[in-house]
Amino acid sequence: MFNLTTRTANALRRMAAGMATAVEPRIGDTKVAMSLLEKDAYINYQRIEDNLKVVRERWAFSEYFLNRPLTMSEKILYGHLDDPHTQDIVRGTSYLKLRPDRVACQDATAQMALLQFMSSGMATAAVPTTVHCDHLIEAQVGGPKDLARAINTNKEVYDFLATATAKYGLGFWRPGSGIIHQIILENYAFPGGLMIGTDSHTPNAGGLNMLAIGVGGADAVDVMADLPWELKCPKVIGVNLTGKMSGWTTPKDVILKVAGILTVKGGTGAIVEYKGPGVESLSCTGMATVCNMGAEIGATTSVFPFNHRMVDYLNATRRPEIAKYAQRFAPNLQADEGAEYDEHVEIDLSELEPHINGPFTPDLATPVSKFKEAVQQNGWPDELKVALIGSCTNSSYEDMSRAASIAKEAADHGLSTKSKFTITPGSEQVRATIDRDGQIGVFEKVGGLVLANACGPCIGQWDRHDVKKGEKNSIITSYNRNFTGRNDANPATHAFVASPDIVTAFAFAGKLSFNPLTDTLTGADGKEFKFSDPSGFELPPRGYDPGQNTFQAPPADRASVQVAVSPTSDRLQLLKPFTPWDGKTPTDLPILIKVKGKCTTDHISAGGPWLKYRGHLENISKNCLIGGINSENGEANKVKNQITGEWGAVPQTAEYYRDHGIKWVVIGDHNYGEGSSREHAALEPRFLGGLAIITRSFARIHETNLKKQGMLALTFVDPADYDKVRPSDKVDILGLESFAPGKNLTLLLKHEDGSKEEVPLAHSFNEGQIEWFKAGSALNLMASKRASA
Repeated sequence: MFNLTTRTANALRRMAAGMATAVEPRIGDTKVAMSLLEKDAYINYQRIEDNLKVVRERWAFSEYFLNRPLTMSEKILYGHLDDPHTQDIVRGTSYLKLRPDRVACQDATAQMALLQFMSSGMATAAVPTTVHCDHLIEAQVGGPKDLARAINTNKEVYDFLATATAKYGLGFWRPGSGIIHQIILENYAFPGGLMIGTDSHTPNAGGLNMLAIGVGGADAVDVMADLPWELKCPKVIGVNLTGKMSGWTTPKDVILKVAGILTVKGGTGAIVEYKGPGVESLSCTGMATVCNMGAEIGATTSVFPFNHRMVDYLNATRRPEIAKYAQRFAPNLQADEGAEYDEHVEIDLSELEPHINGPFTPDLATPVSKFKEAVQQNGWPDELKVALIGSCTNSSYEDMSRAASIAKEAADHGLSTKSKFTITPGSEQVRATIDRDGQIGVFEKVGGLVLANACGPCIGQWDRHDVKKGEKNSIITSYNRNFTGRNDANPATHAFVASPDIVTAFAFAGKLSFNPLTDTLTGADGKEFKFSDPSGFELPPRGYDPGQNTFQAPPADRASVQVAVSPTSDRLQLLKPFTPWDGKTPTDLPILIKVKGKCTTDHISAGGPWLKYRGHLENISKNCLIGGINSENGEANKVKNQITGEWGAVPQTAEYYRDHGIKWVVIGDHNYGEGSSREHAALEPRFLGGLAIITRSFARIHETNLKKQGMLALTFVDPADYDKVRPSDKVDILGLESFAPGKNLTLLLKHEDGSKEEVPLAHSFNEGQIEWFKAGSALNLMASKRASA
């Protein structure tokens, strides 16, 4: 007999008895705006409630989906289904069609997203959408001067973004506003919402109980163009928090610990849902920190259950109506009792130590008590050159006030920092508030340099001169990502990730072998002292100071707005459609490069100085795969042209193949494409004539981005078959004439010695995605459907 929910069973009994029921007030009868800046866009809790009713009733009578309790993230996700009546829902298998509430884009990815949207034929974005200028501001001498230089250097791009957002009805946050994820948390995130963003750290909004998912620009275009957004139904990992944080332990240490447990790919294809009594000891912004860095374990997103700490933050950010509305809807923002999870992680916050992760990967987790030993055993440079706090991960008022308490104690003992020390406020609101409340003054007193409200060194926007490229050195940050060369383009820099508290304390010690929980420093008076436990405020006691108004709303009359794109620009380039598949079996394809080891989107499409070309596909493609290590020679950006026999750079070799009508493939290792959501890592291989990327495994966002651009994203059925591929091989891809979901393809390897091998290839394409490939790209398919409508 089916196990019906009490609600469903009672409803059926009333229907059978012919009883009349009183009409209860609907949650949707109350209209609450999503944000103070979008008065006509309302939170749609009614859709969630209606969708969940359909899902539960379908499951109650389905031979496949017996009724079961739902996790909290499932409630939000299934509450945004496009068609709950017919949608298949199997974790890890089904492709869900969803209707997100909003879209967010940062300026580096927004350029390509808007260029694609302009090709869609739409006049107005279908959902509230914002663009945030945070990626193009290089850290050099300090906030005001760096900002002014960026505005001048990037004027052409900023003018394009300002006019395109005005033309298509989007909100625009000018340079200096702050980092996208902090602006979203302060202004747009709301409990129970579903948002996609063109940045991998979009999950930051999970700290406000929002399912916020990083995507490529083409996914954003779909939602902006009023198409359902597709996502493989995620599994759910439950992280149960018990105990209570205290002392030097911070929310950052929760995710550093989780990264050590799950590794950089342990969250792939899953939502990480935090729960348990320990949640109560994390602030709202602390929960956002945990969710933000969930991108480092490959998670689809991360989220916390709605609680009173979120209410406090909504009230502090002048959104009391949203707080009240969410409290009414709270039962749908919690997990059902007995909800099932695919995996469990247990963390006792009372026993959790501060952690330091790295170098070179964010999942090498070491408790601070064992870090000195790890430094010595591994030969990591003990001298600390630079300590950097802030970023989208850790720049809240709480973070800054705790770090300032450490700096003040050091200053009281007459100390300045031994390492260079930089501070990146996450938003203009945080910057103005910590300036008013004195934290900036404390940082500057001890030698700190306050950078612009932007991403800066976190994404490689750092004009660093204190070490030479190739010089082995150590830095420590409160950022999220520490891949080789990411922060300063120096592959010899050992970058470590920790909480702002630990980073600040290390700045005064000037070395990695210091443990602020147990070790002492010598004050200016010659006396030793040990740091007290950090202290700070969860929220500013005097409220937030909004600072300068940096928001541009779309004008009432948009018809006369002209989008600024110069045909002679080297920063912006209108897109041309990719060529559809010719229907033929691909044969004799050269291998452009067989990549060995870690290959992130930083390796495939480098950041730093290349960010300025994010709106010009031809120019930015000159960095394609220049960071990937060639298995043939162990070198980066040096491959053999299989036609000419000459050795050269990867992009130039790809161009040669393309210009001679030769398609090519890339062979990749495990978790290929991890890291940033940057769509350019998929656009560039496509632009340069690539046909397929064949790997042991993919990171989620990159795999989707490749599919969207008409590339074949394929994996070895047996990961060990990667070793059978020789860089000098020519290959055929067999089976495309009957390309179908769940049906393997075959890679025919043609070795130089004349021998051949067949290797089975798997894929995760569904029917719609196969149509993207055949059409040449998802955008091609969208445009053709609009033209024929």
